[in-house]
Amino acid sequence: MRVFPAVLRHPPWRLVPVAVLCLAACAGETGPIVIGVAGPMADPLGVAEARAARLAVDQINQRGGVHGRPLRLRVMDDSGTENGALRVAQALYDDPAVAAVVGHITSGTTIAAARIYGGGKSPVPVISPTASSPELSGINPFVFRVCPSDLSHGPALARFARETLRARRAGVVYLNDDYGRGVRRAFTEEFTRLGGVVVEQDPFLPMTPTLEPYVSRMRAAGVDVLMLAADVPGAELALRELRRQRLSWPVIGSDALVGIEGDGPLAEGVHISSAYLPDRSGDKNATFVVQFFRATQGQRPSDVAGLTYDTVQLIASALDAVGPDRRALRDFVASVGGRRQAFDGVTGRIAFDGNGDVPGKPLTIAVVRNGRLVAEASQ
Repeated sequence: MRVFPAVLRHPPWRLVPVAVLCLAACAGETGPIVIGVAGPMADPLGVAEARAARLAVDQINQRGGVHGRPLRLRVMDDSGTENGALRVAQALYDDPAVAAVVGHITSGTTIAAARIYGGGKSPVPVISPTASSPELSGINPFVFRVCPSDLSHGPALARFARETLRARRAGVVYLNDDYGRGVRRAFTEEFTRLGGVVVEQDPFLPMTPTLEPYVSRMRAAGVDVLMLAADVPGAELALRELRRQRLSWPVIGSDALVGIEGDGPLAEGVHISSAYLPDRSGDKNATFVVQFFRATQGQRPSDVAGLTYDTVQLIASALDAVGPDRRALRDFVASVGGRRQAFDGVTGRIAFDGNGDVPGKPLTIAVVRNGRLVAEASQ
């Protein structure tokens, strides 16, 4: 913007303003390419997202960036709330330097932010590592995700409960939000289709102090598996209540329970469906696990970390192919797995359908053993 006074003071044939304009244009073509990262940065999920994104960007920049241009992250905290997501999405949308966005982490925040990212004259492509709500499917042509939806998690858990655990009667405790209701619904439909009976389905809120009434009713009804469509704090409430009532039901849940393995004996034996485990086979993943371990002073990558790392690497490959134009990036991402080859990441193959989903992304049933999530041996 500082060139305008010079243009007014000098005739158009003078070289000074031309040189200034050239320098500005060249700087725009050679400066950093910005990728937004949005999530709950005070939460372990957001911390894992930011760490994995930084690791990916550091590696790309060490190799020379994208066509000689370094990548730079703009990390923003959405506080895990829809209002926070709207604020962050508007800030990233309004920043012309932002080529694409990684995020958000939860379904509710991603759904809220999608309306901003995909609107206006310059929509920005956004790829969520972990938002799993079915409501995101096809919500907007600029919104993608690299994780399976709840329509995959619920049925996978139902099949595991019926076919591996031989459960016949299930109780369900679910967080009363988009995520919890989605997983609960998908699990219930598949478990019932397979001949099981869901004897009770009970919702809870983050401020719920105890799950004692729910567990007591399930005990009286006679359940033989407990499915938790919950977050870690909700699952901890349920596990403590099971321990208090001396119940040994098998407990299963979806990817929002990742992290509960840190609770030690309380979480021992809990089964979790996940799109990524650090002990996944393959040299590419083994290298990533070692690099993440070193970069974080001894931590193993979670599913959030693995999926975020793949998302940044995918965006970098799109930038390498078509540059930082938002629409060109969106078109490239939409063609991955279709007109273009699928992306092979540390979490496996990523191929998008017309709704921005990855329907072929497999899930693994993991089990908590000695404070770690490992693949269930029966698979």
